[in-house]
Amino acid sequence: MEATGIYHENLAYGLHEAGVSVCMANPCRVREFAHGMDILNKNDAVDAFVLACYGELKSPAVWVPPSPEVRKLRALLRQRDALREDVQRTVNRLEKANSTSTPQEVIRSLERMKSWLNEELARIEKLITDHTDNDPGLKADLDLLKSIKGVKDQVGREMLALLKDGTFKSASQVAAYLGLTPVEKTSGSSVRGRPHMSKTGPSGVRAKLYVAALTASRWNKQAKAIYERLVAKGKAKKAALGAVMRKLVHLCFGVLKTRLPWDENYVATA
Repeated sequence: MEATGIYHENLAYGLHEAGVSVCMANPCRVREFAHGMDILNKNDAVDAFVLACYGELKSPAVWVPPSPEVRKLRALLRQRDALREDVQRTVNRLEKANSTSTPQEVIRSLERMKSWLNEELARIEKLITDHTDNDPGLKADLDLLKSIKGVKDQVGREMLALLKDGTFKSASQVAAYLGLTPVEKTSGSSVRGRPHMSKTGPSGVRAKLYVAALTASRWNKQAKAIYERLVAKGKAKKAALGAVMRKLVHLCFGVLKTRLPWDENYVATA
């Protein structure tokens, strides 16, 4: 089946609990596969046929659902991010109302909304903290992630929810999913596009990683070396920070895989 945001989850979990093997396909990859078969139409019958062909020819890995603890963490993080957006929207509306001839009744309503949203946001953030602190497995994983300079609670929990999903087999897959891999478009001598990050995948996680990369490029010895080397070669600072973001993904994946805290002085050997 295709991963359709969150709408596939109940069906996928139900099939898994019933003992049915489920393979989760990226909709973009399936659509590219369809184009390769010269199939341009899209409807339920065509989609079913394309998915059947995709499963037969590509043999995707069997999906393993994340644990209930990780699923709860993901749901709490989604709710927190939604509340943050609601708070910002309400703040913007309140600023606009205070700058115009908006009735006081409306302004007071917006102020009450802002107050309630902030209270609910604080409550959800406490639930997130309590959940990761009180679950031994999540706490151990989060401590491993936070051993990396530049990775604090916020990024650590985001990466924990992502990496413990069970979907990714390598750090490169995670980086590609987050849209951190460079994309190059060249063809002969006429097309010479500059390489750039693909920026596919969840923009919220990518934005938090960017903030972490700003810190890591100053205080994380390994990340700082990458940043300074690329800038010295004439790369744009944002491009260098993109490389630092990829490095952080690899470090996060590595500490969870090896079950060892990050070692600043570790040097990989061939």
